Amino acid sequence: MHIPTPSELKAKRVMLGLKQSEVAERASISQSMVARIEAGTVDPRVSTIAKIVSVLRAAERSAVTATDLMHTPVYSVPPGETVNRTVQIMEENGISQLPVIDGGVPVGCISESAIINALEEGRVHKIQNHTVSEFMEDGFPTVSPHTDVDTLVHLLHTHHAILVVDKGQVQGVITKHDLISLIR
Repeated sequence: MHIPTPSELKAKRVMLGLKQSEVAERASISQSMVARIEAGTVDPRVSTIAKIVSVLRAAERSAVTATDLMHTPVYSVPPGETVNRTVQIMEENGISQLPVIDGGVPVGCISESAIINALEEGRVHKIQNHTVSEFMEDGFPTVSPHTDVDTLVHLLHTHHAILVVDKGQVQGVITKHDLISLIR
């Protein structure tokens, strides 16, 4: 376990825009103790350092927003697109589902699973003559660019992806894979 130096603690606090008093309150210690630790004039208990580190980690995590995690471009298809072309887009980009966007507005999603299920159920024999609207599923949830990471994690428990929308326009997409960057 790496025990941060006083200068590392101060640098992290400053980078996160926190005051010593805020760290102290959240860690249930005095502001003067935080100041003395950062100045290196006191040798604090490991439990005190652990409290401060915990506060800084929580602040760092809450500072992450949808904008930080989303990726672009957002590959999508309109409802009238052929399933054949949709499958081609999925294959070319190594993705298994696409948002369905009509006039800039997300209206659903199409996934490999939905297409395969239709084939298995015998609803279709060839995909060439069918459009996305015939196999479209409920859309991905949408969030603002400022949505916090805890909300994103919660949404990704039950959805494959999240669309980031700002002023009515899709700006990016977040998948479960994108959350992996948080643990590196």
